[in-house]
Amino acid sequence: MNNYFIIHGSYGNPYKNWIPWLKKELSKRRLDCMVPDFPTPLKQDYESWSKILKSYFVIGCITEETTFITHSLGGIFLVKFLIENKIKAKKIITVAGFNHLLFEDDKNLYLSFYVETDQLSQLGKYCPERISFYSKNDPYVPEKEAEDFANQIHSEKVILEKAGHFNEKYGYTEFKELLNYI
Repeated sequence: MNNYFIIHGSYGNPYKNWIPWLKKELSKRRLDCMVPDFPTPLKQDYESWSKILKSYFVIGCITEETTFITHSLGGIFLVKFLIENKIKAKKIITVAGFNHLLFEDDKNLYLSFYVETDQLSQLGKYCPERISFYSKNDPYVPEKEAEDFANQIHSEKVILEKAGHFNEKYGYTEFKELLNYI
């Protein structure tokens, strides 16, 4: 089954930023798309999110033909999920992805998602196509961190000059560049 999952990040949901637009665009093309709603910030931890995504796998919605599109924390969550559960997927597209950043709002909020750097290269066993979008002016994920993450998962890099954090604040209620990689 060739299908798509969009994974939001912390403080996100299926109805923010470019996610509703992308779901609509994929639907117009008659492509199946699912957008799970993960708890955040309360109950935001790898275990809670993993239970939700694993339920899709158990019922057969995640297969070797699945493409994942992730935003922010959703990137490292999905990488860890695929590696830990040895689940194969067709493609992962990370947008503003990172690993091991500590944020001032809550230094512990993200820790359960992070992966040891040497484990990140294992993603290639489970997902042959990897693409990472990041911006030179992201206020949350410094360009160097996003580039390091892209290098560690051995992905193709798509660097945009002024996309910020690819959210509504930076005009990302649509994300047309992303469609070129679907």
